[in-house]
Amino acid sequence: MMSIRSKKKEKPSQTMDEKLNSLRAGVLGSNDGILTVVGVLFSVAVATTNQFTIFIAGLSDLLACAFSMASGEYASVSTQKDTEQSVVRKEKELLKTNYKQQLQTVSDYYVDQGVTKQTADKIADDLMKKKPLETIVNIKYDLQLGHYMNPWDAAFSSLFSAAAGGIFPLVAMTVTPVAYQWQATILAVCFSVALTGFMSARLGNGLVKTAMIRNVLVGIITMIIHYSLGMLLQA
Repeated sequence: MMSIRSKKKEKPSQTMDEKLNSLRAGVLGSNDGILTVVGVLFSVAVATTNQFTIFIAGLSDLLACAFSMASGEYASVSTQKDTEQSVVRKEKELLKTNYKQQLQTVSDYYVDQGVTKQTADKIADDLMKKKPLETIVNIKYDLQLGHYMNPWDAAFSSLFSAAAGGIFPLVAMTVTPVAYQWQATILAVCFSVALTGFMSARLGNGLVKTAMIRNVLVGIITMIIHYSLGMLLQA
């Protein structure tokens, strides 16, 4: 006897752009977490030697940075998603009111790709009969119908990565013996920002060595600036 199973609507798998968007938010969040936390730690550690005060200051900044990055990513990606959905609604309406022009747009696209006018017309006619909305939004806006950037994915990715990044300098400064805390923190920051530079370059197909050196230099400059601010407070 055959069993009857209810069919559930499967959630579309993420596109590469959607996955890269979450990874991008994660890498940026991690880098911000590292630099903002070490900035506060250096400023406070120069002004006071109380380890508990230093830890609380660093932890507070870590949490503030993580939630700030998450809210920023959520707002940014939500706006992008709203724009994409608005475009789809507009094209859906144009298919009803100006189908011939939409058909011509698809044909022109394939002509621009090097296809003959006759062949382009046949391709456009076939595609627009089978999946008109999907075809037109893909050709005009490079969007895949039903695949929108998820603001929650970006927010959580940024939240956790910023917190994870901030842990590097926080642990180095507050757990390492006092005699070595400065050296340990500097090494932890240089290593962690070099890692985020490597990851960002790989994701963006950029120059890995250049990205790593740039991030390390930014990290060193950040530490120098906040150390100087701490010295001013101490004075």
